[in-house]
Order: sequence, then structure tokens, then C-alpha cells
Amino acid sequence: MGPKTPVPEGDIFRQPLREQINLKHPLVRLADLIDWARLNAAMSASFVSHRGRPATSPRLIAGLLYLQHAFDLSDEEVVWQWLENPYWQVFTGETYLQTKPPVDPSSLTRWRKRLGEAGVEELLAETIEAAKRANVIKTSSLKRVIVDTTVMEKAIAHPTDSRLLERCREHLVKAAALHGLKLRQNYNREAPRLAGQIGRYAHAKQYKRMKKALRTLRSRVGRVMRDVERQLDGVAQQGRAALEELIGRTKRILTQKQKDKNKLYALHAPEVECLAKGKARKPYEFGVKVSITTTHKEGLVVGARSMPGNPYDGHTLAEALEQAAILSDIQPEIAVVDRGYKGVAIDGVKVYHPGLRRGITRGLRAMIRRRSAIEPAIGHMKADGKLDRNWLKGALGDAMHAVLCGAGHNLRMILRKLRFFLRRDSRRVVQLQNRFAVGGLASAARQIELFRADYARWMPTADPDAGGKAVEKFAESTLRLSCDSVQKTAGNQGD
Repeated sequence: MGPKTPVPEGDIFRQPLREQINLKHPLVRLADLIDWARLNAAMSASFVSHRGRPATSPRLIAGLLYLQHAFDLSDEEVVWQWLENPYWQVFTGETYLQTKPPVDPSSLTRWRKRLGEAGVEELLAETIEAAKRANVIKTSSLKRVIVDTTVMEKAIAHPTDSRLLERCREHLVKAAALHGLKLRQNYNREAPRLAGQIGRYAHAKQYKRMKKALRTLRSRVGRVMRDVERQLDGVAQQGRAALEELIGRTKRILTQKQKDKNKLYALHAPEVECLAKGKARKPYEFGVKVSITTTHKEGLVVGARSMPGNPYDGHTLAEALEQAAILSDIQPEIAVVDRGYKGVAIDGVKVYHPGLRRGITRGLRAMIRRRSAIEPAIGHMKADGKLDRNWLKGALGDAMHAVLCGAGHNLRMILRKLRFFLRRDSRRVVQLQNRFAVGGLASAARQIELFRADYARWMPTADPDAGGKAVEKFAESTLRLSCDSVQKTAGNQGD
């Protein structure tokens, strides 16, 4: 069942959160910039049934996903930090301070599956609109974009033949025990020993011994696989499909060669690809290619899409520009790319890359040189966000994770701008305090000097000690009144 519209109710025994916190905090101001009603309508459309318990508030889920990718947190971490941070609770729409977790972390998994790629694209589109309202970007900036690709690595172990074979054997043995199949031999002692031995031989560069142990391990895994395959007829229909899929993947791992294409690099993630981007520190990366589109001037992400199959960069440009046009409601007119896109042409869009020479003016040359501005943006998405490693399952998980990483990057940009305004206001208050303090102390000093002169003039025969004490007492009271008036005046000016 879809979520119900919350009805606000007052509580005379509890004080609202907004009356206890700083309303100038960047997260509070960001919450006021986001159109939560539009997100609620878009996210509620994913429910087709009107029966059962009402779903969790879409604003809560959208807020948790935003916070998770803005601050690089896991599902569990974002839920527990939400409990500790009142500003996060205000951001997700809470009226009063909550002392219990809002949802189980697994609810975020189910909501992501329900939303799909189209649903999380709505979250990215709303960050673009919020950036406009916060004056982070101008509408005209959306007509000029930079497009580049990067690799989003999957959360898998480094693929080696021995490890893949051992994982296949482990899964086959567990599946056989689950379905009640009796194996002739499971090699629970020999196979792990062989896998470790292969690694030690490779480290010592004893490759003949390594290959011999690898052949032995491959034969052991093949025996277990064929033993399970012979007993497939005795498995119930509901569990046979999963077992057949496991056997098929095991056959792929047993038969694939070093130079083969479309190899299997992870038993649980067949969508993983091997990509070589020419990096000296990391020659090969295992994941999926992702296309990133940012504005040319500010670097705001207006498009992020996974490109499975490791396509040529030029073939991804049309799809990337189409996504940017849909999410920002403005068709890009100029796209600046690198040499990997050389030779591609898009109708209605001028494509520039560093290899162009004919007709390139000084202004165009400066615009093309700014193409490298997307590189630090991608770096921040990996270092400050979650683009460096994807933990979501399947090709759909790749697509959703890329879009959410773009939304998190945009939120960090908006928060940085709002924090700048907060620091500027704080500096202005300090300047006012200093100005009034200097003026007030100077006035107090003049009053003390006048008092000392008048005392000496009208009471020339008075005791010097008594005169000094009178001046000190007058100075103390004058300075106290002056400081109180300075603080009160500066506080009013700061508000």
C-alpha cells in the first residue's frame, strides 16, 4: 500500500525541533530548497496495490538516500547517525526529536528496488532544481556541458582462477547440502589447501608448480559439478532453476581462457566487466563504465548513467546528452569532451574536443581547455562520495548507484555554498561586535577621564586614596554598562 499523507499534530508537552536548533544551518536551509511534495508524488506512483500497511514516508526515504550519498555512509550508518543528529531529522521532515531508528536499514534496499533507475533520477533532477533555487548555477549554464566516462568498480574480490574455482566448489557443496544431494566427495580439505598453495607458488614465481596445482583444483571442482548435475532430476522444481544457474556459471569459469572475451569475474556478479583505462597505478578495473555529465562552468552533475558492455565513448554521448536534457528540462547546445569521443556528431549539439584545429577561436580554445574541470568532480565523487565502489546488486544496482552518486555530489556543492553564506554572516556579526566594542570602550574611557578631572577640580583637598577608589568604582560601573550595551546592540544587528 502506498504512503499516507501525514497529518501534523501538536504536542503541548514537547518542543518542536525548529525552536531548538539554528535555522540558518545549511541542512535546514537545504530542506527548504527541495520540493518534497513533488518527490512524494513521484515516489508514491511506484505503488500499484492499495492494500496492506501504509508505506514509510517518501520524504524520509528520499532524505536518507540524499544524506547517505552526500556523506558516504552505508545503510546502517545513515540510519543510526540520523538518530543522533537533530538537523538530519529536520531535513527528513520530523517535527519533534525522535529517539528510535526511523526504519530498518533493509527498508532502503526495498525502496531502491521499488524506485528503479527512473525513480532515483527524480532525486537527481530535484537536486538540479534546488541548485537553481540556491543560486549555485544559472539556468543558462545548463546549455553548456562537459561529458566524460569513468569506471565504477564493483564490490568484488580481485578475480583469480584459484579463488573463482574455490568459490564455485563452496557454493556447489552448500547447494547440494541444502537440497539433500549426497556427493561422492566434497574436497572440503583438499581444495582450500590447493587454493592457498597456488597463491604461494605464484608469489614465489614457481609457475610450473602453480599451473599443476591449478589443473588439480580445476579437476576437483569439475568432479563436484558433474556429481551435482547428475542428481538434478531429484531436486524440487522450485530450487532447480537456481541450481542450474550455478552449474552454468561454474562451467563458464571452468572453460574460460586467459584471452577470452566476456569472462566471468565474480560468481555472484556476472555483470562485472574488466576495463583498462591506461592508469599506471591500476591497469585493470573490474566494474562498469559510467558516463558523467556536468555543467561547464560550475561542475554540477546533470547526468550520470551506467554503460554496460564497455562501449566506445563516442557511442555513449547521445544517451548521456539525452539524459541531461530530460533531467534539467533544457537541451544542451555545446558539449565539451576528450579525444575518446573523436569522430562523433550529435544533431543540434556542437561537440568540441582538444583535437580540433580548424575554426577554433581563442574563446573556444579556452572553453575546450576547461574540459579537465570534470576530472576533479569525478575524483570528489569517488573520494567524498560512493562512486569508487558499488555494493548494490546486479546491472540495475549499477544504474541506480551511479545516479545517486551524482545527486550526492550536487548536495555537497549546495551545502558548501550555504556554509559560505553562514560563515559570511558570522564574520559580519564579529565585525559589528568589534566595531561597537571599540566605540563603546572609547566612550567609556572619555567618561572616566572627565570624572577624574571633575573630581580633582571640585574636591582638591580630598584624600588621594579616596579619590583613586572613587575613580576606580566609577570606571568599573561605566565599563560594565558599556559592555552590556555593546553585546545587546551587536546581537540585534546580527539578527
